[in-house]
Amino acid sequence: MTARGAALVARQEIRTRLRTGRWRVLLAVWFAVVNGLALLFRLALEADSTSRYGSPGVPMFGGVLLAVLVLTLLITPALSAQSINGDRERGTLATLQVTPLAPGDIAFGKLAASWGTGLVVLLLTVPSLLWPVAEGAIGPMRAVAVLLVTALLIGVVCAVSQGWSALLARSITSVLLSYLTVFALIVGTPLLFTIAVPITSEQGVDGYDNDRTDRIWWLLAPNPVVILADAAPSLPKRRIIIDEGAGSGGHRVDYYEAPPNDPLGSISRGVRRLRLDDGHYRPSYAERSDGPPVWPFGLAFDLVLGAGAVWVSASRLRTPLYRVPKGVRIA
Repeated sequence: MTARGAALVARQEIRTRLRTGRWRVLLAVWFAVVNGLALLFRLALEADSTSRYGSPGVPMFGGVLLAVLVLTLLITPALSAQSINGDRERGTLATLQVTPLAPGDIAFGKLAASWGTGLVVLLLTVPSLLWPVAEGAIGPMRAVAVLLVTALLIGVVCAVSQGWSALLARSITSVLLSYLTVFALIVGTPLLFTIAVPITSEQGVDGYDNDRTDRIWWLLAPNPVVILADAAPSLPKRRIIIDEGAGSGGHRVDYYEAPPNDPLGSISRGVRRLRLDDGHYRPSYAERSDGPPVWPFGLAFDLVLGAGAVWVSASRLRTPLYRVPKGVRIA
């Protein structure tokens, strides 16, 4: 495999996509809808006077980013789920396979084209995300970190969708399984975690059943929402001082509280505490640390999944082809 060969395939794929004007129209509609909804969301936050901490830019950034992540991952399978079997059905894949291009060149070139299109979709949402950064509610490093993680997750879904496209003969089947994979990562992981919680329960010394989520927290790790939220650098906490009791018998509780209106931080703290929960009660003010991070395990799992899908794509593009799927023409 060579970088030049992959670049040639990528350019050809992008030119093919741009020949039809529908991509320009779809991208324009996406830009208008996402940034328009973000503006409405911001106006709603400013009209709501119940915010207890920080600027409305904090919930705006987290809410818009989570929505963009889910919507982008739902769009991504359409970019690559037909990239290989679609060409095979049209009889155009063989023209690439008979050239000096290696199977890896074709696989990585097609992946680069679909991933690049997904990054353009993400780039069009940046104006609504830069607003909280420009007003100082969100630090630039936090914005860069979450955008990089989102870009990696888009690449993983592109690779998995392309893997299904290489593995299956019919494009409609690969598209369906690609969407099922995204559904499994976003919805299936918390559902599986919920089902597994009662299995981990054990009877404590008080006679009550305690859930041991520290044994099954890893089920939530591959979830893209969890990865994104947990990978975001934490916002500064504010100091809380509580005087409990009066006179000489009273004492003061001093701790730090995280922003309550930060969607990313709330998800991150919740998942990290699930990793620590061994069934023993701990007062909230005693939790000086939210626990160890979860996102490295989830991101590593997703990246391995994407790398495996790329390997499947390259292996299915090797020639000569000794067995042709029924009903599929070569050229």
